[in-house]
Formats: sequence, structure tokens, C-alpha cells
Amino acid sequence: MAREKSKRRTGGSRRVTGVLDIGTSKIACLIAEVGPAAGLRVIGAGQQRAEGVKGGVIIDLDRAEGAARSAIAEAERMAGIELSEVHVAVSCGRLKSHNFTARVDVPNGVVGEADVRRLMTAGQAYVEQGGRALVHMNEVALRLDGTPGFRDPRGMAARELAFDLHAVTADEAPLRNLMMVVGRCYLEVASHVPAPYASALAVASEDERRLGVTVVDIGAGTTSLAMFAEDRFVHACAAPMGSTQITFDIARALHTPLAEAERIKALYGTVVCAPSDEHDAFTYPSAGDDDGILFHMTKAELAEVIRPRVTAIGHYIRQRLDESEMTSYAGRSLVLTGGASQLTGLGDLLAAELGRPVRVAGPQAIPGLPPALSSAAFSTVVGLLVAETQGEAGRRVYRNRDAEPESYLKRVGSWLREGF
Repeated sequence: MAREKSKRRTGGSRRVTGVLDIGTSKIACLIAEVGPAAGLRVIGAGQQRAEGVKGGVIIDLDRAEGAARSAIAEAERMAGIELSEVHVAVSCGRLKSHNFTARVDVPNGVVGEADVRRLMTAGQAYVEQGGRALVHMNEVALRLDGTPGFRDPRGMAARELAFDLHAVTADEAPLRNLMMVVGRCYLEVASHVPAPYASALAVASEDERRLGVTVVDIGAGTTSLAMFAEDRFVHACAAPMGSTQITFDIARALHTPLAEAERIKALYGTVVCAPSDEHDAFTYPSAGDDDGILFHMTKAELAEVIRPRVTAIGHYIRQRLDESEMTSYAGRSLVLTGGASQLTGLGDLLAAELGRPVRVAGPQAIPGLPPALSSAAFSTVVGLLVAETQGEAGRRVYRNRDAEPESYLKRVGSWLREGF
């Protein structure tokens, strides 16, 4: 039986919104009040250790549901309300970017909402093939009768309307499983947002996005890239690699429990050694050893364990940059975020690997955001709030949601209601 939703009234035109990031190592939920005058203020926050998730993909519905419920309930208790819907980050399903042009004739000679809707529907049909589902679509440029430079075509005289579009798609099954977890928490999915896009909005400034920037988020289970050029979102990708693999490398090399390996990584992990690291040692227990014997290792030796995995992640980033046709438009600036970005020396190593300047950054400050959720590990969930409340960089395609044809999101929403 679905829970009853309580309502909270806010003064003026203020509204309440909720966002949810189901990651590999943690699940985070934020609830915020939004208003045109006072802006954005977090009123509820919750986080739990993730269960049933691997590499950003749901592998156990029951465990993932339990962890998500706990994070959502914690945020709701703090805010004093119950959510009915959330905006959800998507990092699963082999995210892929598509850059293409869609054109439609304008039979009436004046562009109307129906013409824009036909163009958007054609673009969605173009990318939703072969088991792929649309996650996000934004305008890169538009032309009327071949002439560029327009902002909003509606009401303009033209014979042909053309949009240069950027779309992000995911494999349908992992996306459906993600939304199924949300549905089992008795919440509707208000929208799904590519996780790399959300992270980029949280850490890259408007000037950086306008001049061109690539944002790399290295999390526990995924490494993702988002590129911006002239304040337009132009490319995204993600791969199932992250700091969890570094933890496993440490556990295997030292033959120590995973919890101990995570502690060692957080306290002593580095990829750039100082001379003192040759002598700076720490102790650790061995897995399965009940005799209380402690072993010793220096920080320099630990760096040799960590560096190969970090180098592999750097090679993946360089390969994606080399392969993307948008790299030349996004420029050389690179911003690094995510929990793994706090690893000592990672920014310097990637700068040397990629041959470009690297800035390590956490999410922008938002009033009411708890300090525990203000680190780079929470860039995605903070970026979800930015995407939902402060306007989206890369101007979304003009949509009349009430008049849209049934989308993938609505189809799955109907399936969830029928199934539960």
C-alpha cells in the first residue's frame, strides 16, 4: 500500500524539490526549497551506504531499494515532508552521446509549438534504437531557413526549422531497473539526468562552460566525462571504473580486509611521493589473522600499488578525449571531481598524463547543505539540484510536456504502476 504524501506549504511562489543519486558506494537524497527571490536552500539531506549496486548498475533490487528508502526517509525527516517525486541521476547503461541535426518543414510559414514538438519527437525516435533509451536532449544550435543565431524560433517566419541536437542515451534495461528501485520507494521519477552532466553543473563555473571545459568525475564505481562548449552540453560518457577498484588492489596486495584497505587508501593513499614517504610507514592487520600481528608498509610502497590503477583510469580519459569530435570545441581546461579526486597527487598525475591543466573541485556552496555532503564525493547529487532549479546549461530543447507523445519514462512509469 502506497504511503500517504504530506504536503508542505511555502510562502509566495516557493516550491519543494527532491533529488536522488544512487551510486556504487553511497545513496544520497537532497530536498530543497526553491524560490525566485531567495534562491535555493537545502532543507533535508540523507545518505546511506549503497547496497545492491555495482559499477552504477542495480544488481539486487531488494537491497538497493532498502538503502534508497533509508536515505530518502532520512532526508524527509529532516525536511518534515514526504516526497512524491524525485529527479534521478543516471550513470548506468553505457551512457553514449549523439550529436546530429534534425529538420522539419514549417507548413504555415510561422514556427509554432507543434513544429518544435515534431522536430523533438523525430530526434528522440532517431536515438532510441537498438534497445537504447533517451536520458537527456539539449539544443546546441538552431537555424531558420539555414540562418543560425536564433534563440527561440517560436513565432518566427520560416519555411524550415533545424536544430543541432546533443542527446545522451542509455541501455534500456539498466535504466528501467534504476527507475524500478525509485518506484518501489513509492516515488515517481520527475526526470532523469545524466550523472556526468549533473556533476559538471556542480563544479564548473559558467565562465568555464562558456569558454569550454571537460569535467571528469571519478567516483567509487564509475568514471564519467562531460564536455561543454559555448555553455552547451556537447558530450558525455561513463565507464565502470573507479576508486573501489583501487581499494580492491590494496586489499589484494596487502592481503588485508576491504574495510582496512579503504581506511588505508583514505589516510595514506597517494600517487605522487615525497622523499619522506620512503620512511613514513603505517601498520595494518592481515585478513584472517586472529593473532593480532600487525604488518608494516611505507607510503611510497603503497603508491606503487595504487598508481597502476590510476594510470589505467588516466588512459581511459585520454582515449575518450582523443576519440570525441567535441574535444576541440571544449578546449583544454579540465576539472576533476568525485570522491577519488581527493587522492593525494591525482590531479598532478592526470595533468601530466593528459598534457593539460587540471583543477580539482568540489560542488558549489548551497545554503543549508550539510558539511558532510559538501565534498567532491557529492558533486552529482548537488548538481541535480542545480540542473533542476537554476536553469540548465546547454539550453534544453523546447518542450510542451503535456502535449508530448508517450515517452520512455512515461511508459516505464505506467509499467511500474501496473506492477505494483
